[in-house]
Amino acid sequence: MKVFSLVNISNEVEGKSVFTQWEHNIVAGYLIIAGVISLTSNIVVLLMFVKFKELRTATNFIIINLAFTDIGVAGIGYPMSAASDIHGSWKFGHTGCQIYAALNIFFGMASIGLLTVVAIDRYITICRPDIGRKMTVQSYNLLILAAWLNAVFWSSMPVVGWAAYAPDPTGATCTINWRQNNASFISYTMAVIGVNFMLPLFVMFYCYYNVSVTVNRCKTSNCLDDINIEWSEQMDVTKMSLVMIIMFLVAWSPYSIVCLWASFGDPKAIPAPMAIIAPLFAKSSTFYNPCIYVIANKKFRRAIIGMIRCQTRQQITINTEIPMTTSQQTATQ
Repeated sequence: MKVFSLVNISNEVEGKSVFTQWEHNIVAGYLIIAGVISLTSNIVVLLMFVKFKELRTATNFIIINLAFTDIGVAGIGYPMSAASDIHGSWKFGHTGCQIYAALNIFFGMASIGLLTVVAIDRYITICRPDIGRKMTVQSYNLLILAAWLNAVFWSSMPVVGWAAYAPDPTGATCTINWRQNNASFISYTMAVIGVNFMLPLFVMFYCYYNVSVTVNRCKTSNCLDDINIEWSEQMDVTKMSLVMIIMFLVAWSPYSIVCLWASFGDPKAIPAPMAIIAPLFAKSSTFYNPCIYVIANKKFRRAIIGMIRCQTRQQITINTEIPMTTSQQTATQ
């Protein structure tokens, strides 16, 4: 991989790019294709929840919020970045740079928080059904609200002076200014990685480890029928959630590595291709999440396939077992 020099930071801020126009066009093409796929698939997911009332459970309401984060990135971030790549440099000025970077960090942090809420939901529903029965729709709404408020806090900090947003080495997009690894940037980066990467990772690991232990124990002792949940459906949701967490790690690990490299190494030595690929990887969840919904969850698969075939609600059979926990109850109740 060719290593580009990042010494002329001022040129990049003024809009001069370390990429050739051909490289910019490749990135723009990727963003346009990914944006169209992401917007289309996530809108289909939202329409699915509108059409099928039985899918509007408290657990699935978290998925609805995840779809909104994906639409936010695809509908705002992708077009601005693609337009700048076609132009060859950032074309929305300093204010546009701040808005673009803040919104991308906001939707990214919200997505991570919501995935953590999904893991907590799986743990409560399967490992602690006693607590699950006490959970209300309002309880889930508070967890979801906490994820959004956490995202608001961390995305707004660079705007008010803790670290900063600036054009990246390509000159065609904006992100956290990791090239100036001063005390402000290092403290912000460590806090973000700790609170929004390592802590969620620990919570997810703890939750899914205990889910795995509970499932294996119940299979061994044949106690699945004694647990007050619809087991097949919960396994579907859990498998879907676990795949989403794995893809979360795949998507966000490169970006975390770049930030850590910039904090404790020489930011000027980071290859420019890696600097642009890392945030693109982080954004990639916007179009693979809907694919996970379809592949890993039978209810979602039936509903989405039926919608693609333009079938009526009466023509599509969706399993509607009597709900046993709040996570399975419709969010409108």
